Amino acid sequence: MQTAVERLPELEVIEAMESEVRSYVRSFPTVFAKARGPYIWDTAGQRYVDFFSGAGALNYGHNHPALKAHLLEYLEADGITHSLDMATVAKGAFLEALRDLVLAPRGLEYRVQFPGPTGTNAVEAALKLARKVTGRQTIIAFTNAFHGMTIGSLAVSGNRFKRNGAGMPLQGSVSVPFAGFLPEGGESLDYLERFLDDGGSGMPAPAGVICETVQGEGGLATASVAWLRRLARICRGRDLPLIVDDVQTGCGRTGRFFSFEVAGIRPDVVCLSKSLSGYGLPLAVTLIRPDLDRAWEPGEHNGTFRGHNPAFVTGRAALETFWRDGALEEATARRSRMLTDWLMELAARHSGAIQGVRGRGMILGLACTPPSLAQKICAAAFAAGLLVETSGPASEVVKLLPPLTGPDHVLREGFDILAEAVGQCVETA
Repeated sequence: MQTAVERLPELEVIEAMESEVRSYVRSFPTVFAKARGPYIWDTAGQRYVDFFSGAGALNYGHNHPALKAHLLEYLEADGITHSLDMATVAKGAFLEALRDLVLAPRGLEYRVQFPGPTGTNAVEAALKLARKVTGRQTIIAFTNAFHGMTIGSLAVSGNRFKRNGAGMPLQGSVSVPFAGFLPEGGESLDYLERFLDDGGSGMPAPAGVICETVQGEGGLATASVAWLRRLARICRGRDLPLIVDDVQTGCGRTGRFFSFEVAGIRPDVVCLSKSLSGYGLPLAVTLIRPDLDRAWEPGEHNGTFRGHNPAFVTGRAALETFWRDGALEEATARRSRMLTDWLMELAARHSGAIQGVRGRGMILGLACTPPSLAQKICAAAFAAGLLVETSGPASEVVKLLPPLTGPDHVLREGFDILAEAVGQCVETA
């Protein structure tokens, strides 16, 4: 196995030429060469179990054969790659699959905007539309939220480190407590309602509310069904567009296709990206309630790479492969129960260092104390052949994003490596 001490020529050129802002290459100091399913190999032939999954962009694993076959066929036939927002066969087929396999079965009638290739593009479009529709400026966001790295998305994010990187005042938002943020006995939505309705709160009438149901980068804080339903009622009663950022938690990561389905709510706007293409190709959409969508003028929000046709091809293939029935949802629920039980047993075994298990579905994590323990565990896991990352304002949570597909023994293989890393790091802490 390659180690961080051994100097690989590819790492040398990366360190010589790539910006200091690079991050994951520091956490995983090797050179990766190929990947298939739940595994990724480096140039030395070392195999790793991938519980990182491209930060949630690879819900179906690497290079899924059903998706790859469609992509190769499309490219071999000289299918259109770049089209801005012109009409193409690939786009039409993707939209048809999204309508028939995802939206219609759930009784959802969203219009689909292609804002650009990444999640932050979807968020920026949602924020801009909410302000345009209401004629107001302030967006209500939540503590420890993360919505992207562009200026508008950063303004509704809570992480101090990332916000400071903007190098300028971030305006147009107000942060209120997320579920579980207040001390024991404090109810965050009581605070929100008082903040909205009391003329002395100092907050102008807002343009909308944006939230995650599980805070993927914020430490895996998870909103309950009751909390989400009450938030939806608060927004509906005050005619506030509710935006759900499902960039990391959508496409089945929490079990159902949308993370908010468990609460039975219908957000006015939904942001999707990451695993939407199913293959790691850039693709993002902003799903918009039809009457809100009519506020847009043609071309008022656009982007050069909002028509990435290879991603339409694999995105359609992913929907047709995994979302024709409830098999993937059932498998994800079962595997989530299995992994949660293992993690809870592990947390109980090391109760002095592991505060508990966080998350929902197949986005789960271990909250560590002291916070630095989480990074040590991730480093030890990498050395033993497992990719995991941290989450939270102090990087205090070891976050697991296993692929949703694949055999159970891979899930156990990855967990066993993690358990060994936890034991090793706790003993030496």
